[in-house]
Amino acid sequence: MSNILEIKGVNKTFGGLHALQDVNLQIEEGETHAIIGPNGAGKSTLLNCCIGRLIPDNGSVTFNGKNMIGMEAHDINHAGMVRVFQTPEIFPELTLLENVMIPALAKRDGTFKFNPFKSLLKETAIHEEAMATLADFNLDRFHDHHAGSMSRGDKRRLELAMGLIQHPTLLLLDEPTAGMARHDTNATIDLLKSGKMGEMTKVIIEHDMHVVFSLADRISVLARGHIIATGTPEEIKNDPKVKEAYLGEQEDE
Repeated sequence: MSNILEIKGVNKTFGGLHALQDVNLQIEEGETHAIIGPNGAGKSTLLNCCIGRLIPDNGSVTFNGKNMIGMEAHDINHAGMVRVFQTPEIFPELTLLENVMIPALAKRDGTFKFNPFKSLLKETAIHEEAMATLADFNLDRFHDHHAGSMSRGDKRRLELAMGLIQHPTLLLLDEPTAGMARHDTNATIDLLKSGKMGEMTKVIIEHDMHVVFSLADRISVLARGHIIATGTPEEIKNDPKVKEAYLGEQEDE
């Protein structure tokens, strides 16, 4: 398999804090790759360096053969790297249908500017695709509900739908099951393994080891800004460095 994302020698400091230190990581096309580690290890910082929200002090982030460093976040998104955030970034005053249609229109038109005076209902093809995408997440029956009124789990699924409708080449998921009850977590695992999402290249940051070991083809462990191990789930489970740095404290909780 070829690498769809290559991170080489990435460093990022905030004042005297070394958030990322010489991070090297390769994501293979078609795989689900989990990044785990303690709080403050640098996981979200790494994703922000990939999507243009942060610029590394040095190093490179190459996506589909193109260096992403210095590109605007919306241009990286338009190139096919889409992130679903830890705290759902939705339009709470709009309906679920409108929330899903807006990123689809933005992907098509190359802008995330929303014109409130333009009727979304005239966009028949995108309307139909948005309804079908909501149905993939069992949200179609709520299509006319305001997004802000939905449960946390449904908001998480809504943002996944907003990501999926953009047809990403690479989907970055920052704790996609955070705050969910176990049955919602298991339903989300099933969604991420099935259909279009199952075939998609994904990078997942997650603290829930049940989620990680249910989804990941490979796992990288980040601790104090360093990648200390990368391997299959079985290799990571049995790595003494990982047990000492992270998995041991998970077992104690």
